[in-house]
Amino acid sequence: MDTVDCQAQPNQVEQYLRGCPVRTVLEVFANKWTVLVMVNLHGREGPVRFNELGRALDGVTQKMLTQTLRTLEREGLISRTVYPTVPPRVEYALTKLGVDAGRLLGSIGKWSEENIEEILASRESFDTRAALGQLPVRS
Repeated sequence: MDTVDCQAQPNQVEQYLRGCPVRTVLEVFANKWTVLVMVNLHGREGPVRFNELGRALDGVTQKMLTQTLRTLEREGLISRTVYPTVPPRVEYALTKLGVDAGRLLGSIGKWSEENIEEILASRESFDTRAALGQLPVRS
């Protein structure tokens, strides 16, 4: 991968070039399971066990949940605590950094709820125009 000296760029937009750290963080948050895990953990009082989280996230596979949780732990957004029991008990919770991110993602969720009717109407209008061949042709 090409690396870019993002700090030396004069324009803030340059921070989003491929290879810049800011872009790699945004790529983590672009994953739907990341958003759903973060919002779910943000809405909880304390730590959550793996299976409890899996039940709360309709449609997530065990593999995808594991990958998502590992990514979030690597980014410093969640903590993973393993208790020495048989079988091992594992709990996940937001870190301080994760709480901040969860607050932001929760705001996006709230905005989505507040604007869902307008968004659905726009989708329906677009789909109707597309079915009738009324969308502009791009060259």
